[in-house]
Amino acid sequence: MIAARVIPCLLLSGRGLVKTVRFRDPKYVGDPRNAVKIFNEKEVDELVILDILATPEGRRPQFELIREIVSEAFMPVAYGGGIRSVEDARAMLQLGVEKVIVNAAAVETPALVGAAAREFGSQSVVVCIDAKKSLFGRHEVHTHGGRRNAKLAPAAFAREMEDQGAGELVVHSIDRDGTMAGYDLELVRAVASAVRIPVIACGGAGRLDDLRAAVQEGGASAVAAGSLFVFHGKHRAVLISYPTQDALSALFRPTR
Repeated sequence: MIAARVIPCLLLSGRGLVKTVRFRDPKYVGDPRNAVKIFNEKEVDELVILDILATPEGRRPQFELIREIVSEAFMPVAYGGGIRSVEDARAMLQLGVEKVIVNAAAVETPALVGAAAREFGSQSVVVCIDAKKSLFGRHEVHTHGGRRNAKLAPAAFAREMEDQGAGELVVHSIDRDGTMAGYDLELVRAVASAVRIPVIACGGAGRLDDLRAAVQEGGASAVAAGSLFVFHGKHRAVLISYPTQDALSALFRPTR
């Protein structure tokens, strides 16, 4: 039995998948439907898809494209990007998405999280907290693909989202995104220790040991990664991969 969920995080830009570094310089990595088929073969348990342009461009999700992607997936899919109302969440869930992820809308209208949780159940509502360190070394919540500083402390915002009814939190480090330098354990630990709901660490995984560190040292309940599962080698050649179930079981096996 695997002690923590290990979730590929795919970034949607237009109709293709990209990978960013610190939320900038997107590199095309392939077609989302093909990627999902590969992850099916690798028996991935769960998948996160984030449309990184929906909110910055002020548009709704690409419902038809998401329907096509979800129809190919053998695993539960969580989707985020452009969800700004209960109606958007309902439409996404009706397409077969298991969880909706909100980011900017949660900051701007916290009550939306509560309304969605009451309508669909907390297990279907996830809040993504994108955080970046200020010049003074304090983590602050950002939205709109890291472009807007909400000037909120991640831990305090996490508690508010838990109170609203969010069933899960994604803690995404902008500073570590795509660097493969390891998770920001300080950030993960601050949020995980502030709430009782599951926290998914995201941003920075470069090797399997980073996944274990986020759980055992950061207190995360689950881990998400992008570059680790789509790049190979020092030249970052695109090659979709995922550890075997045996490798993951060994990774999280308690040490005596």
